[in-house]
Amino acid sequence: MGNALGFLYGNCCKPSAAGDSGSLGPHGVSAATVGVSALAQDLLSFEITSKVPEGLSNHVASSRKAQANWYKKLLVAWRESNPPPRTPEEASRLVVQTLKKHHKADVEGLLAFYGLPLPHTLVETAAEVPVGLPQGVKFEFHTLPVDARAVADGDTITVYVSTSDPRESCLVPQEVQISALERSEARDQRDYFRADALHKSIVDAGYRAIKVQNEEVLARKYRIRLRGIDAPESSMPYGREAKEELVKIVEGKCLRILVYGEDRYGRSVGDIYCNGIFVQELMLKKGMAWHYTAYDQRAEFAKWEKNARAKRVGLWASSNPEEPWEWRKNRREGR
Repeated sequence: MGNALGFLYGNCCKPSAAGDSGSLGPHGVSAATVGVSALAQDLLSFEITSKVPEGLSNHVASSRKAQANWYKKLLVAWRESNPPPRTPEEASRLVVQTLKKHHKADVEGLLAFYGLPLPHTLVETAAEVPVGLPQGVKFEFHTLPVDARAVADGDTITVYVSTSDPRESCLVPQEVQISALERSEARDQRDYFRADALHKSIVDAGYRAIKVQNEEVLARKYRIRLRGIDAPESSMPYGREAKEELVKIVEGKCLRILVYGEDRYGRSVGDIYCNGIFVQELMLKKGMAWHYTAYDQRAEFAKWEKNARAKRVGLWASSNPEEPWEWRKNRREGR
């Protein structure tokens, strides 16, 4: 039972960054991942008891015997997946693929039972993850797990990069290194007042001590502007939905970011990859952002936006959504 719990439940639901998971509930389960957690728990329960969950029959037409057959297949598929599903979209794809020979209504009923996305709402991504650095990229880094509160809106996110990263290790200011050492000593002596004061000076310098798997990591802060897209501002129509979608994609994940430069606000402008998914592609295909043609002319971005418009998904459900750059201009000019 312990091994099964660790495999099925722990991999799916454990917090990625202990001590910095205010958006998470018990066992690291967030509102976005509660369906994935419930499915993992039910698979574990089925392995032990051979019983399917109560209430499932209210959502599907097949017999309990047929339902047990589904859970046998799902249990095998979940175990063989590497890594196991952690997002609702990943769990939905596993269910759809595993039960593709079963009745569509039953599969959709099973997904609805767990609150997972239905097949027609899933978006497939096609962009390949670059092996080397594309032209124009100045550097790349890999982040620590992202906290949901770090997502400002649908195109801006704050991330932290460990100073053990080869590029970062030689960039840490001497005063930050000294403060980090003194803070560690103060904590060992239980002088938490001094430790907190030292940590404030570290934060003011653009760094932070973050707990990851019960160990503190000194990390550098970066504000990232997703290159080539412009999502609705938070107070615009569909601004909240765009932000929530980006949270769903990156929460708890370590990201690979290719940085092209800085914008006028000091944010690093870059392409973001998350578990092999090109984040800008997903945001455009789901209708969560515009292609920002004033700063990016990539043809694939224009194609992804055009397809989302044609399907009237996301913000394109509106006949004439206001462009965020025009909205910002009107705000600046008091219109």
